[in-house]
Amino acid sequence: MLFGILIKQVVARGSLRVVDWNGKTSVFGDGTGRQVTLRLHERGQQLKLALNPYLRLGEAYMDGSLTVDEPATIYDLLDLLLGNLGTNYPSPAFKVFAALRRTKRRIDQHNPIGKAQANVAHHYDLDGGIYDLFLDADKQYSCAYFAHPAMSLEEAQLAKKRHIAAKLMIEPGMRVLDIGCGWGGLALTLAEETGAEVTGITLSREQHKIASQRAIERGLADRVKFHLQDYRTLEGEFDRIVSVGMFEHVGVGYYGEYFKAVQRLLKEDGVALIHTIGRLDPPGATNPWIAKYIFPGGYIPALSEMAAAVEKTGLFMTDLEVLRLHYAETLREWRRRFMAKRDIAAKIYDERFCRMWEFYLAGSETSFRHEGMVNFQLQLTRKIDALPMTRDYMGERESRLSEFPAQRRMRAGE
Repeated sequence: MLFGILIKQVVARGSLRVVDWNGKTSVFGDGTGRQVTLRLHERGQQLKLALNPYLRLGEAYMDGSLTVDEPATIYDLLDLLLGNLGTNYPSPAFKVFAALRRTKRRIDQHNPIGKAQANVAHHYDLDGGIYDLFLDADKQYSCAYFAHPAMSLEEAQLAKKRHIAAKLMIEPGMRVLDIGCGWGGLALTLAEETGAEVTGITLSREQHKIASQRAIERGLADRVKFHLQDYRTLEGEFDRIVSVGMFEHVGVGYYGEYFKAVQRLLKEDGVALIHTIGRLDPPGATNPWIAKYIFPGGYIPALSEMAAAVEKTGLFMTDLEVLRLHYAETLREWRRRFMAKRDIAAKIYDERFCRMWEFYLAGSETSFRHEGMVNFQLQLTRKIDALPMTRDYMGERESRLSEFPAQRRMRAGE
């Protein structure tokens, strides 16, 4: 009864058919759209889902005790549920539960030096073959920039790098720091296309190994250096600092420490660009399934949390862009590519991993479509006059970068 009451509160639009372990069938919604059939294969599953759906739904799908009848998929189920919910909660009880989770988020996001590396390793030190199944050739594992709707994933990831480079206004010979450099694609592109000298840091041993090898293969090892290092231990000064998709791993209790490090490492006339997933609603807590299985210690910030931390460091927020739906489109393509090569993923790991990864990609995409998740790009400086007074220079530089010879731009995919 509890599960039925919960689903009835959630599914006002659409058509959801639930078949219990004993064959009992219930239908929810107004009957519009394509019907999604959810099957529960274990006794007592309804109660578990009703008491903690944010954790148990993903776990049940991973374990195979919850399935979705074809031709619908887990994406269709999540799209139906989150499309109805939006940024709301299923009931007042879940709003209270969310508030309780917010009170303990500093404990959940305890990311001191050492533990931060362990959290990173949980996700990024997987067998690299998994990421090759769905990422673009340059291994960009962050929101692409679809400047035109018809762009391929490869084109949109390249456009993202150009978009960021233009905002940073990089000149040849400048020293650039890439905090959370991933597999090195952005650092290598910046060095190749702007003439900068780039230092990339990561906490992932697998990423560090691959990035360093790529620098050698691209003939850029003299201008691009990668280090296995925490940003808090770094010394020196840089003309430009960029950080893409790393801030989500900082932890809300370390925002002040992070931005103080950016301020300390940035030259007096320097410019920083922070690209991060963000939420459009007030501060919250990490989804418990994501925290347990995908990104331990991770958190998606509200702009108010980031701005409050920046204001205390002496940095100026000189530009802010909100990228809406770009990540939803990125994730759609990642999910399509992963599912096309799902059999390979099962050989690398197993079926449970495949179901986990499918749920992760589908859940993330639907969150960006329905739950107010976006990407923020924050431009920061130490001097108020470090950049031109208007944004015209961004478009001009972006156009100039787009003229870079195509065969060289795409070398990362060779």
